[in-house]
Amino acid sequence: MAERNDAAYRRYIDQLSDLARSALPLYGMDARADIGLLSHSENTVFRIEDRRAGFKAAMRIHRPNYQTRNAIQTELDWMRALNEAGIGTPQALPALDGTVLQRVPREPAGTRYVALFRWIDGGFPDPDRLDASQRHLGWLSARMHAQSRAWQRPGHFERMVWDHAGTVGPAAHWGQWECAPGLTPAQREMLGRTERLLGLRLDAFGTGPERFGLIHADLRSANLLVDGERTHVIDFDDCGLGWFLHDMASTLSFIEHRDDRDQLMDAWAEGYCQAGSLSQAERDEFPTFLMQRRLQLLAWMGSHSETDLARSLGGAWVAATAELGADYIRKMG
Repeated sequence: MAERNDAAYRRYIDQLSDLARSALPLYGMDARADIGLLSHSENTVFRIEDRRAGFKAAMRIHRPNYQTRNAIQTELDWMRALNEAGIGTPQALPALDGTVLQRVPREPAGTRYVALFRWIDGGFPDPDRLDASQRHLGWLSARMHAQSRAWQRPGHFERMVWDHAGTVGPAAHWGQWECAPGLTPAQREMLGRTERLLGLRLDAFGTGPERFGLIHADLRSANLLVDGERTHVIDFDDCGLGWFLHDMASTLSFIEHRDDRDQLMDAWAEGYCQAGSLSQAERDEFPTFLMQRRLQLLAWMGSHSETDLARSLGGAWVAATAELGADYIRKMG
């Protein structure tokens, strides 16, 4: 996690740390436990460690006005069901009242939803072995998709819909890609044509249950924890209803413009077919889903311009996005 030294950021994290400490008694934990920041992006995650009790956990504090209680509960339910199916995921721990989701008021942070997760040891996959990571992600995706298709959804099921409109449309969940900083009029025009072509091809591709369902929606190496032979899939905050091939595109998030992208998508397909199957029609649309993901991330760059990651992308990344769009039109138009 990048270090942030500005006073406003430190003050905000201190407020959330105070809220996390106030939530500990709800789980029967000592309020004097050690608390340390693990990550801060859409949500904020703290490491909780009670050395006297020999207990360690991760506490997630949800950002306000993003996910409803039912949506978060659905996420936790699916994570539990995946784990029961043999796919490692973080497991929420019940509070003293038996529930896994708490609503914690604490000024000045306000009232937030809080979940406590069993600690998972492990590290991220080796970034220098991208081919191997792609095959592993493909294999995991196939298993998760099979479980998703068979899962009996709870009555309170609620998650975002990552269809074309929800991903890159005018009312997309992450904002409008047109608002990304640094876009020139020519690039905006090119990407507008790209978006229209994406919509046409996805309309033809369809949303039948074999192609569209509950997905992780951000299934990349940065969201895997590996401990020996055991892999856990983490960060289900974006999970929702979308095309299963969106999970393929997510594996190359922010690096969709790599020269070897076709080989990396093939590696994902190789892993996928070890546990599932892909039709030729699905393989033919790999570039479509990769391009749509890139546009979605362009929108994210604009709506999250204050983040270190968005600032690090820069004009070259925006220009590469437009070039990717032009290449997509040449090949798929």
